[in-house]
Amino acid sequence: MLFNMSAEELKRKPITVGVEGIHVTEEMNPRQANSVSFKERATQLEELEQQEKESRERQKRSPFRKWVQMNKDAYKAEDWLMSKSPIAYRIFKFLINNMDSYNAVMCSQTVIQEQFDVSRPTVSRAIKLLRDKQYIDVYKSGTSNVYTVNKQIAWNSWGNNYKHGKFSANIIISETEQDKEVKLKIEKHQEVTIKNE
Repeated sequence: MLFNMSAEELKRKPITVGVEGIHVTEEMNPRQANSVSFKERATQLEELEQQEKESRERQKRSPFRKWVQMNKDAYKAEDWLMSKSPIAYRIFKFLINNMDSYNAVMCSQTVIQEQFDVSRPTVSRAIKLLRDKQYIDVYKSGTSNVYTVNKQIAWNSWGNNYKHGKFSANIIISETEQDKEVKLKIEKHQEVTIKNE
């Protein structure tokens, strides 16, 4: 359902939506700019939803969906990172490999520790280096971090789709960080039973 109000409530209460200042009422008012009826607005929203769905489907079928764009101008910075701190470089590549189409990935340092079998101080130093040298930005979300890769180095979307670069994230969790109850659920999902006939 597009609206959380009853038809009677909608009739009594005109709505102004978004930056465009669309004025939605029971009937379109030709004297008011950006005036549309509820029915017209519902149709517009359904069309937008359909366009977004088609766009997502095209992206899924695209042969480029698993590609990452890299800036050639950033090669020297990558080369420097490889020689300065191989573990920082590996963590950087891990983040690039797991980032979403907005260059973000959310995980704890424990996930990174387990991925590379290194200590917490090693991960902390590597993340600090990546952050200080502006390879990544780090944002807090509870006890986890949201890592965003510098879009001037690598980008995981088409063209220059930067405008929402820090508002979405792929989330990676570690089994060892979960409560006992969640670990049991994870074990149940991993069990496979083969019946002999």
